[in-house]
Amino acid sequence: MWPWHIKFQRVSFAPAFCQSGKSVLANFVSESVEGIGSYSPTQGVRILEYEKPNLNGNSKGAGCRIELWDCSGDQKFETCWPALMKDSHGVMIIFNPELPSHLKEIEMWYSCFVQQQPLLDSQCLLVAHHKPGSAGDTENLSLAYPLNKLKLIHSNLEEDPEDVRMEFMKYFRSIITLINESREREEMSIIS
Repeated sequence: MWPWHIKFQRVSFAPAFCQSGKSVLANFVSESVEGIGSYSPTQGVRILEYEKPNLNGNSKGAGCRIELWDCSGDQKFETCWPALMKDSHGVMIIFNPELPSHLKEIEMWYSCFVQQQPLLDSQCLLVAHHKPGSAGDTENLSLAYPLNKLKLIHSNLEEDPEDVRMEFMKYFRSIITLINESREREEMSIIS
């Protein structure tokens, strides 16, 4: 295991949908103040780099450098998506559960950003982002196979910001575990 400094090469916010709240969540999770209060569509990709101390639960100073790649939801950037996904350790698909078009398109984003990449389902997080003032029905969201086997969280930054932050931290910890296990297997294969 690598108990010291662990680096995510990249965790991508899939370009799921325009105006789904990806950038707002990326700013919130990374504690960035960039662009707060105004909507500005992401052009191509926006990269947020930040350090997260003690992410793996070890209080001995182990930390993690995270790159969140906030990908545009505009399909004019579709030709860039394979390059954006290269070397990614995880994908978060952010969608607005109140928009039927988003619910219909999730499977396409999952196929493009998870199934066509060398990623496991456990490296994907679905985030049903409820915008301010929305009804936010968190009980009756049913997704078809294969999406129903993915981890799904609901986010509402007005009502439960710390719960949202904790869910993201759990997701990041699971990615760290996968990275460490992969490194251990690779080291053991070299030794054997």
